[in-house]
Amino acid sequence: MASQGQVITCKAAVAWEPNKPLVIEDVQVAPPQAGEVRIKILYTALCHTDAYTWGGKDPEGLFPCILGHEAAGIVESVGEGVTEVQPGDHVIPCYQAECRECKFCKSGKTNLCGKVRAATGVGVMMNDRKSRFSINGKPIYHFMGTSTFSQYTVVHDVSVAKIDPQAPLEKVCLLGCGVPTGLGAVWNTAKVEPGSIVAIFGLGTVGLAVAEGAKAAGASRVIGIDVDNKKFDIAKNFGVTEFVNPKDHEKPIQQVLVDITDGGVDYSFECIGNVSVMRAALECCHKGWGTSVIVGVAASGQEISTRPFQLVTGRVWKGTAFGGFKSRSQVPWLVDKYLKKEIKVDEYITHNMTLGEINEAFHLMHEGGCLRCVLSLDA
Repeated sequence: MASQGQVITCKAAVAWEPNKPLVIEDVQVAPPQAGEVRIKILYTALCHTDAYTWGGKDPEGLFPCILGHEAAGIVESVGEGVTEVQPGDHVIPCYQAECRECKFCKSGKTNLCGKVRAATGVGVMMNDRKSRFSINGKPIYHFMGTSTFSQYTVVHDVSVAKIDPQAPLEKVCLLGCGVPTGLGAVWNTAKVEPGSIVAIFGLGTVGLAVAEGAKAAGASRVIGIDVDNKKFDIAKNFGVTEFVNPKDHEKPIQQVLVDITDGGVDYSFECIGNVSVMRAALECCHKGWGTSVIVGVAASGQEISTRPFQLVTGRVWKGTAFGGFKSRSQVPWLVDKYLKKEIKVDEYITHNMTLGEINEAFHLMHEGGCLRCVLSLDA
């Protein structure tokens, strides 16, 4: 491409400060350095994690920055030493890197990767500890190593999953965060067995993906818990078999669930990021073997609590990041599963908008009628 080695000026939605509307700006995107990839982002979805950082709740949140981490695009150029992708490849940028060389990657015990975390956690690139984004010479921070609310972005090569070019990018962008997080929480982290009783707290995109994963794993009951009754009709399509609204009950929700499941559920998933709900999710688990998985991200400084006896009597408390999936290895596999119609993706997309409408799109997400809104960055 003629742009290789050149600075590209393009449109991006910039978060200048917390809680202030994002501003569409002309941003300069520097060429990729060694071990880096510059991607033309075609579609990006909105996720609550973007809103969490934008809202000032993230201890690592830095401003000004370009948010966004659930996207798909085409490689525009690559830096020195990059061999696994080349210009023209269809890719999904992954906030969860996979270098295959670090202590984490080699452990066989986790999908976490330590290679570029020291840089991505502070909004810069590993090579020179600087940003590739600027506006008239002023650096703009990266976000989660992805920054997909920009028509072009630069990411580390260990954070790029090469996918089947047949896959529609306006759909599979969702496989960069929310859907794999829910499916993997069930399949990789909890390892739900056939016949299990499952409870899901929070029926947004991630909670519905948990339901879909639980159904695929053969769960006998999938109980959805949410304060919005309207969500139940949608949730049934993803595998939720019964619905409980905590507002309909005097008793604490954990007691309600214990009562209707003969002692508690086998697996519970907290998909909200609320520490009091995390406690309820643990305490609704069956004595002796119940496992609760924390999927939602709580605000900075929040702490979880329960009586130690809950754990002494056999309950297990776990957490998951990106559903335990190894990004570069397994995102292409998830794309293939989607192409074979083995997992849902289209059904999570309720709205399609453009980059210029991003503030309106975030309002929609908070209103509850929106699961995933996909923005076209070409428009």
